[in-house]
Amino acid sequence: MTDTIRVKTHELKEFVKNVFMKVGMSKEQAEITADVLVIADLRGIESHGVARLQRYVDDIKINAIKINAEFKTVVETPVSLLIDANGGIGQMVGYETMKRCIEKARKNYMCFATIRNSNHYGIAGYYTLMALKEKMIGFSFTNSAPLVVPTFGKDAVLGTNPISMGVPTKQERPFLLDMATSTVPRGKVEVYARKGDSMPKTWATDEKGCATTDAKRVLDNLANRKGGGLLPIGGEGMINAGHKGYGLATLVDILCGVFSDGAVGTDVYGKKNQPPEVAHFMGVINPAAFAGQDAIENKMDYFIRLLKHSQLAEGQDRIYIAGEVEYEATEANSVTVPLMKKVLDNLNAIGQNYDLVLKGE
Repeated sequence: MTDTIRVKTHELKEFVKNVFMKVGMSKEQAEITADVLVIADLRGIESHGVARLQRYVDDIKINAIKINAEFKTVVETPVSLLIDANGGIGQMVGYETMKRCIEKARKNYMCFATIRNSNHYGIAGYYTLMALKEKMIGFSFTNSAPLVVPTFGKDAVLGTNPISMGVPTKQERPFLLDMATSTVPRGKVEVYARKGDSMPKTWATDEKGCATTDAKRVLDNLANRKGGGLLPIGGEGMINAGHKGYGLATLVDILCGVFSDGAVGTDVYGKKNQPPEVAHFMGVINPAAFAGQDAIENKMDYFIRLLKHSQLAEGQDRIYIAGEVEYEATEANSVTVPLMKKVLDNLNAIGQNYDLVLKGE
């Protein structure tokens, strides 16, 4: 098993923030972008955490992420926004747009926004959490690089296209769904490749479109567009309902790319060393638009308890609600967070260029 090392959570965030500032981000940009990455690790989503720092640094250096881009409001109504990120930082445009959606929802009960010409914005659930902190219902979707094969297809055409939705509660932990529409995100395949482990056969296909357990082969094929890719939720074909995951991934591309008149499918990350034209869709609903704050939160508590207290399957000891595992991981990692030794080494390899060092416990 690959060794893990715990590092102090606040030191990890400070390290990542300082790296971003060294490559030209403002303090605000660096703090928000670092927060999105570190929150992923706190929640146990290591595939989208600080292990991706090198990718961001490299993209900033070649101007694929334009740190000085100005976000343009193309369309605005009392309940909607269309934003052009102009190749800017995905985390920043996501954060600023969600803040605007929250304010509009306070005044006008709801707001939905679509964003084009953006970059990778981290975990979709980060922006849903922003709405939950304001006791509102949040949504956050994004398209991504073409990594997923359509049902019966050989080549990757769709992104992992995650879906996130959060609903506030009164006493229970809030409901927070945050999931890729592929069986797994690419980051999880990267984790298996780093560990040298074989992955489950239901996760991805090789260049011929056949299921494979070779994580490194899949990543190489994806990087060089040789064919094959990740499978949609359900896996191969229709017998295990892979067509349903395919349909969900397509829906996300419609909301993000079609609604914004932005990039879809293979157009996302379609130009090497250029801004990837990622598109996002997010929104907020004020509970007052429906049954009201108290009624919705109380009914959510009731529903969650109904699910959690239902009869267990043989050999099982607990039923989870979406987001519960991640909430518990966040609590466990509040002081220190585990990183694979290889990830820590890679962070320090980046940091040595800027006289920055991150120490383990």
